[in-house]
Amino acid sequence: MPVLIVLSGVVVRYAYAVAAHVPLKTADMTGVAVKSLPWAFLVSSIRFSCLSLTNNKELVTKVYFPKEIFPLGAVLASLFDFMVASGALIIFLFFVHSGWSFYLIWIPFLMLILVMLAAGIGMAVAAAGLYFRDVKFVVEVFLTFGIFFTPVFYDAAMFGDKGKWLLLNPLSPILDAFVACVSRHQAPDLRWLAYSASFAALLLIGGYVFFKHLEQGFAESV
Repeated sequence: MPVLIVLSGVVVRYAYAVAAHVPLKTADMTGVAVKSLPWAFLVSSIRFSCLSLTNNKELVTKVYFPKEIFPLGAVLASLFDFMVASGALIIFLFFVHSGWSFYLIWIPFLMLILVMLAAGIGMAVAAAGLYFRDVKFVVEVFLTFGIFFTPVFYDAAMFGDKGKWLLLNPLSPILDAFVACVSRHQAPDLRWLAYSASFAALLLIGGYVFFKHLEQGFAESV
């Protein structure tokens, strides 16, 4: 799935260039490819986390252990897929001669923020999905249309000053930071990155507290 999203992003950016009658730059292709991978990871993490408790009803009701293992395990499984897909992305970047820079040292920190964001959302939707069966449908709707409100296939800078509103989406600065480090070979915007890191930390704590608050009623809600 991550590789397909990357390919879809490149195709969409190429179609945009053709429709706008502008040459497609290598930086545009690499930017979309780089942003598509973290987006695919987040979508996969949330989707699998949402179903992680309902798909393991027997263990949830009969075995006592930290139930947050299920959504966190879903995030780690998606992270493994991300690492595999990263290999394909590296090959793509090599063939388009994207190059590399010292700013790649930011990547582990960006991944940490992304994992925190995915884990926080994952625990919240997993717990809510066990109490309210319609949550999984709501989550699917948000994941389907969320890409239109997140600068994955386009850049927030395309909208001028109004593009800053898109950066209020905590995922947007993370995606921009990935592009800055990998494609543009420059440091990320620390102000927006600090915003995303703070939001992810609060969401991780809030998701965990929400999960533990509802955990005592999991057995009755299955």
